[in-house]
Amino acid sequence: MPLNRRHFLFGALAAPVLAATKKQAVAERPNMVLIVAEDLGAYMLGCYGNPEVHTPNIDRLALTGVRFANSFSCAPVAAYQAAFAAAGYNCSRSVSAAQTGEFLDAQAPSKPFFLTIAWPSPNAVTAPQKNLELYAKTGFETTGWDAEAANATRKEMLRDVPGNLRKYAASLTTLDDQIPTLVAKLQQRGVWDNTLIVFTSDGGYLLGRHGLWGDATASDPASLYEEVVRTPLIWTCPSRFPPQTVRNDVVNSYDLMPALCELAGVAPPAGSHVPSYLAFVYGRRLGKKETWPDLAFGRIRNAEMARNDRYKLILRDQGKGANELYDETADPKEQVNQMDNPKFVIMRERLTGQLTTWRGGQKAGV
Repeated sequence: MPLNRRHFLFGALAAPVLAATKKQAVAERPNMVLIVAEDLGAYMLGCYGNPEVHTPNIDRLALTGVRFANSFSCAPVAAYQAAFAAAGYNCSRSVSAAQTGEFLDAQAPSKPFFLTIAWPSPNAVTAPQKNLELYAKTGFETTGWDAEAANATRKEMLRDVPGNLRKYAASLTTLDDQIPTLVAKLQQRGVWDNTLIVFTSDGGYLLGRHGLWGDATASDPASLYEEVVRTPLIWTCPSRFPPQTVRNDVVNSYDLMPALCELAGVAPPAGSHVPSYLAFVYGRRLGKKETWPDLAFGRIRNAEMARNDRYKLILRDQGKGANELYDETADPKEQVNQMDNPKFVIMRERLTGQLTTWRGGQKAGV
């Protein structure tokens, strides 16, 4: 199945029509606002350690909520919200601030709502002059980039990496500027305290790193570098979740739907991991008999990925192609391929087996 960056995360929300459980009253269920950004890797946000890009409002969401440090977006299937509609939620998808405001103004306090806000790629956003000026002298030395790769597919963008980074960053700040309006509207409507905001991305973007510019298809063959697959994931709900919390658990985009279902009192989609990671959002541990796999998987064209809390394996053509193995702790920039290093043979075989099992489950529709 090909990996489409616009659908990277939305596979996490694809599910059949599901019924609400009887254990949780509708009044107890939170409103949900899911913000899905396009072409945004975690490494470009201040709350994920970038000191050169100004995203104060996203950073504030992280400060007042729960930030996942190891979230990976790797599920390329389009989504719909039928499950939550069947459970009594008013559902909508917004692509503009005006649509968002109209939807929120139409909501009755007695019925929960589920709103997905689709942020466009910063590459498609025109930044105002004030935001362009914000980066006029930024050199992005800390963010960093590499010399043009021989297999780059968008070499024209690599002729002026600092200049193109300034445009991207200014547009990202422009998108960030929309969040205060959303928060003010929720407060005006009196629903802020019982509204969950989840901020995430459909997939990351290489902005000169590895000598590439673009998404997973910025090179030939396609890549599964961290900048592409590691995405932001922030949960904030003032009345429910502890602030200033960072979780290091490995979660995948397809883990999002089960967690949202559990919070809403909706049956999870078939094949979901049980329990969901909702306990992590609350800052709790799983039960004694419950386990979390701490594994993320993904596929782009002929490349497949298995990622645990330290190592990443990439197999091409089911192991017959150019394969990669990285130690993400010792080598976070993925400069040294350890695939043929005998010191890593045990981890290589373990991840290969786990990836093979995952592949079999995908073919079986699990």
